[in-house]
Amino acid sequence: MTPVVPEGGTIDLRSDTVTRPTSQMREAMLRAEVGDDVYAEDPSVNALEAKVAALLGHEAGLFCVTGSLANLLGVAVLVQPGQELLCDARAHVVRAELGAHAALSGITTRTWPSADGRVDPDLIMDMAVPDAGPYLVSTAAVSVENTHNFASGSVQRHDQLVELSQRCRAAGIGLHLDGARLWNAHVASGVELAETGRLFDTVNVCFSKGLGAPVGSMIIGSAELITRARVLRKRFGAGWRQAGMLAAAASYAVDHHVARLADDHAAARALAERGAVRAPAAVNPAEVETNIVVFDSGERSAADVVAAAAERGVAVSHLGERVLRAVTHLDVSADDAVRAGEVLGDLLAPAQAT
Repeated sequence: MTPVVPEGGTIDLRSDTVTRPTSQMREAMLRAEVGDDVYAEDPSVNALEAKVAALLGHEAGLFCVTGSLANLLGVAVLVQPGQELLCDARAHVVRAELGAHAALSGITTRTWPSADGRVDPDLIMDMAVPDAGPYLVSTAAVSVENTHNFASGSVQRHDQLVELSQRCRAAGIGLHLDGARLWNAHVASGVELAETGRLFDTVNVCFSKGLGAPVGSMIIGSAELITRARVLRKRFGAGWRQAGMLAAAASYAVDHHVARLADDHAAARALAERGAVRAPAAVNPAEVETNIVVFDSGERSAADVVAAAAERGVAVSHLGERVLRAVTHLDVSADDAVRAGEVLGDLLAPAQAT
């Protein structure tokens, strides 16, 4: 007999983007002062941009509707049409942004392989050709992801980022950080946000994942780069007007929801540990650093496991034919995580035993 969804409803682990604003956040949104942001006259947006830029050790920021847009702008101000961006083969900028950098900005990409998503400065700089002359493509920038979405939420080593930053700057190559989950990396590693932010020319951070705001990301950099990004944002049709209510939600999230990310990380480890009890070949709890848990579905189709888990009240996503992903967040309790681990472990145990 197929188990039914429990009375408490579905535990949604598809992504940390499914979070809903808390009642306190909604109150902050209602109190927000607003103005026209295309004219740079929304006081709540301006305050958020100044606050987050300072947190990241930069001069300015630009509030955007999505992380994909923030990445698009952050890369475009560093790379001219016809130049190339170097990035990880599994980076969000090349796997999950629908070719936007090529389609909209005329930028080519080359990628390096990485089993765990972490950077190798020697490998990257061996690939880079900052001035390729009139016959080959010149490298204009490198993009790094921290935490790495498709590498189980892995955290970049700070010493490697420092070395990469120094070598890129010496070579005249720009450096972009896709830090959609940089908040998680900060909490997991203890490295201050500004220590990481200053290593990069442009930084993207997201408010609508682990921090739980309903909408929004920000691109951060020097005042000159952000002025250029503001022009591009409008050119892409992404200028917005009274965005202050959304900025107020993001500001509340930055003030109140960063430290609690440690709870999500603990819940993710508990989920992995419980799943490993029944299906030890499917998941390694020691590899869980932040809030993303990846399962190997073995001989069973990942899509089939996703469907079976949904019938049991657990929503997860599949990233490939044999890869499942579960992401903890502020709407998932520790007990929810344990129950989800039990469900996934039960579903994967027979497949792993064959």
